[in-house]
Amino acid sequence: MKGFFKWFKSSTKMKRWILLILVGVVLACYGMSYLLVHKELKDPFMDLVKIIVPFVVGAVMIVIGIVYIQRRTLEILVEETDTREESKEGQVKSLIFNKKVYDEGPNIVVIGGGTGLNSVLKGLKNYTNNITAIVTVSDYGEKESISRKELELLPLEDIKESFVSLSSNEAVMDAVMNYKFENGRLKSLSFGDIYLLAMKEICGDFSSSIEQARNVLNITGKVLPVTLEAINICAELDDGTVIENKSSIREIVEEKVSKINRIFINPSNCKPAPGVIEAIQKADAIVIGPGSLYTNVIPNLLVKGVAKAIKENKGFKIYVSNIMTEPGQTDNYSLSDHIRAIVEHAGKGILDYCIYDTGEIVPEFVRKYNKDGQDLVEQDTENVKQLGVKLIQRNLSYIDGEYIRHNPEAIGLSIIELVCEDLKFRDMQNDTQYIMLDSKAKESKKKLKQTTGKKLKPSAKRLSKDKKESKFVEKYKERIVSIKESADVREKEKKQKELEKIKSVNKKLAESTTIQNKTENGAKPYKPKSVRVGRPAKHSK
Repeated sequence: MKGFFKWFKSSTKMKRWILLILVGVVLACYGMSYLLVHKELKDPFMDLVKIIVPFVVGAVMIVIGIVYIQRRTLEILVEETDTREESKEGQVKSLIFNKKVYDEGPNIVVIGGGTGLNSVLKGLKNYTNNITAIVTVSDYGEKESISRKELELLPLEDIKESFVSLSSNEAVMDAVMNYKFENGRLKSLSFGDIYLLAMKEICGDFSSSIEQARNVLNITGKVLPVTLEAINICAELDDGTVIENKSSIREIVEEKVSKINRIFINPSNCKPAPGVIEAIQKADAIVIGPGSLYTNVIPNLLVKGVAKAIKENKGFKIYVSNIMTEPGQTDNYSLSDHIRAIVEHAGKGILDYCIYDTGEIVPEFVRKYNKDGQDLVEQDTENVKQLGVKLIQRNLSYIDGEYIRHNPEAIGLSIIELVCEDLKFRDMQNDTQYIMLDSKAKESKKKLKQTTGKKLKPSAKRLSKDKKESKFVEKYKERIVSIKESADVREKEKKQKELEKIKSVNKKLAESTTIQNKTENGAKPYKPKSVRVGRPAKHSK
């Protein structure tokens, strides 16, 4: 009984449709009763109108009410059975329904590596189970860890971090995957490396072991290495210098004062891992980036067959732009420079959309990055449009400790809104997938609006500063007001000094003119006009 009355809460939005059905029943009954009570029709036309119109209107209202009650019920079930969010105690949950809805979500492939890839995965796992993370497997020329050297494994850091991002409890999964033994024969070995090695021995090959590890750990989606071969990322500079060690790229670029001309992998003919091409071909959306352009993003596209499969896919191909440049790789790069580099390495047709940041960032944080040679990516939108890429403007950035990061919720919402618009274009508004995604998107948008205090709408231009409210305005409100007040005081003092100076000059001029007039001809002294401060007065014609 208690559960029954929950349907009448204001948050459920059910009463309006129940009322519509009741009104429809009354109208339909009125039409039928009029027909049954009157034995003959005195005025056939008017009597027919009194019978047919209420009945038809009532029947339509009943049908509309039933349809929207069903739709709203499905939305409520999605919200109630969402086990991905914490602090939902005391709610009735249907795990079967939950699994069905998320399993029917869109197929989304995310390509990249590092913290950028993890941000995208965290945002998307709230909408669908059908996520495939394709990550770079390369030592990047860096020193091998003790654990990896002892166990003779491929570099698995990005794979383990993707597991963490796709898990329901990220903190626990992170602690387990990165736990290092401190005593005994396992000292300095990572549990994550030992676990994946054990799965490899059981399953027989590396690709199957990762798939089975996902099932055992109950992780949303799949994680695939882009290739099972050990690859090395190399860079060729504009002056012809070739760098075969990723860790030396920044140092050599700064020493040579020469930009990166191209990136290539060695061996160049390495094959993609099993399942990579198939996942790309089935994808409804392919997300590339964000992340280090030349070491996390582009290398994945250079593996044989990957770029071709992406270009042949008919789904959305989305690039999530970096917020900051990276020293030694993308110094002074604009938004169009990032996109142009991807197109030059992978070919035209690799990207359809670009999601870029429009949020303001407190200058103190930007200055910290400036000290390390980084700066905000310039948003030259006109140049991007000339490359044939459509732009989606969103508030993507937020502060995580001392770092500027991509907001996972904002990225996930932007991608899902694209999918929803496509489903709506195909008249699939009543489809389970659309209802689930649309409901979750609206819920996420409300939360983001409460967090940032902004409307999350696409725009062709960056909003002007006098119209756009800073996303950290609440946190820094007192400090900003104080700075403005002190600036106003200084401005007033400056104007007051100028005014006093002008009055002093006027006084001296008046005195000198009076003395001159008296000594020369005794005429009435001339009084000079005062100098006005500020804007000239408006004169009527």
